[in-house]
Amino acid sequence: MLIPVLLAGGVGTRLWPLSRESRPKQFLALTGEDSLLGQALARIGDVQDLGPALVIGNDEHRFVMAEQLRAAGMPGRVMIEPARRNTAPAVAAAAFEALAEYGEDVQLLVLPTDHAIGDVNAFVEAVETARASADNGRLTLFGVAPDRPETGYGYIQAGATLAAGVRTVQRFIEKPDAQRAAEYVAAGDYFWNAGMFLFGARDYLDALADQAPAIHQAVAAAHAGAVTDIDFLRLDADAFAASPGDSIDYAVMEGTDRAVMVELAAQWNDLGSWSAVATAAGHDNRGNSARGDVWLEDSDHCVVYSQSRLVATLGLRDQIVVETDDAVLVADRSREQDIKSLVGRLAAAGRSEAVEYRKAYRPWGSYEQIAAGERFQVKHIRVKPGGRLSLQSHHHRAEHWVVVHGTALVTCDERQMLLTENESTFIPLGAVHRLENPGKVELDLIEVQSGSYLGEDDIVRYDDVYGRADAPAAAPTDKE
Repeated sequence: MLIPVLLAGGVGTRLWPLSRESRPKQFLALTGEDSLLGQALARIGDVQDLGPALVIGNDEHRFVMAEQLRAAGMPGRVMIEPARRNTAPAVAAAAFEALAEYGEDVQLLVLPTDHAIGDVNAFVEAVETARASADNGRLTLFGVAPDRPETGYGYIQAGATLAAGVRTVQRFIEKPDAQRAAEYVAAGDYFWNAGMFLFGARDYLDALADQAPAIHQAVAAAHAGAVTDIDFLRLDADAFAASPGDSIDYAVMEGTDRAVMVELAAQWNDLGSWSAVATAAGHDNRGNSARGDVWLEDSDHCVVYSQSRLVATLGLRDQIVVETDDAVLVADRSREQDIKSLVGRLAAAGRSEAVEYRKAYRPWGSYEQIAAGERFQVKHIRVKPGGRLSLQSHHHRAEHWVVVHGTALVTCDERQMLLTENESTFIPLGAVHRLENPGKVELDLIEVQSGSYLGEDDIVRYDDVYGRADAPAAAPTDKE
């Protein structure tokens, strides 16, 4: 059996302001109607003898991972990594879980969730080639023939051909300078490292134990201490945090004599920059890539993305313009690798836009800040059919709720009431309250908060149907 392991724990800072820590790129629809995670799940659907998917990410995004897994119609489970430790420990945890569930012969197909694949049939063929190689105990990675001297990717120098589409690995090269990258493209035996792997779960763990025993030991303990929370598998936090952080390449692949490469000729693209997104999304006849409500005039080789309003350009050359409802980026394309540093400086300056959106997603729906001032805040709350917020109270604020669409079931202390469109209610300071949507359509509600302190840490939670009691009740990150 082949278990797809989808790595969904990255941040994607170079795609700011669209990708942020609160909603990273893998959960966004950058190159189509589906999110990148949704596309990754869809493309593995044609692989034969595929077991349930294992999606790995952090606690903050567990519900969006579960929702996108459900929307894809694919059986699977979400594994929570308590700390970011890079790919080697995360995949080790997946290997321990796969062995426990499916036995010694199980194989893993390890896939990042922030890539674009243009030719799904070629991708499936490469996977089948890699499976045959892994049957022989080899640790397979996928290489992409370069079509340009890219300095942002790692490279693999391929060696002798072992079978059709399978070659030995001579060496790994980290991101080269422009001159060396051009030499690699001209040489013909260098490939981009796609960061995708296929190997037996036991073969990977044996190699890890031999070359990175501290990681193997820590993750073994983390998996042994894992607990099930609703449908989520939570690794033991202390044990996992004790693991060194390292990538699969450094921890295993560079030191093993069992590494082989399968060529991936599937129009692969690592969506790590706005130029990469533009390449995957396509260009017009002047080299521009635009998405959203965009008007381009006398502009060339620009990447323009509009999320919420009209963006018009005039006479621009080689620029990146990205608009969201609370931030706009304008950058020269030659500086796009510096966007990550820019976001770091914004975060250090205390700008919430660096990491958070005004709109936050929750298992019950979403909320978005509309306006705020001294002693007041206004939010748009949307609750999915059947959605139910936690039973809670506040020490420092009162709330006024106005239903604008749908039906709300409101609990306020000992009372329950049904509210429909244009009806409202008041939640006094200190009242124990809950909001639910008992209807079959989405509930839209305007919340007006007033009080001496309006921070989201002013919450006491008494009950929650989504099992979020693991979050400290005194200090949640946002509205629960």
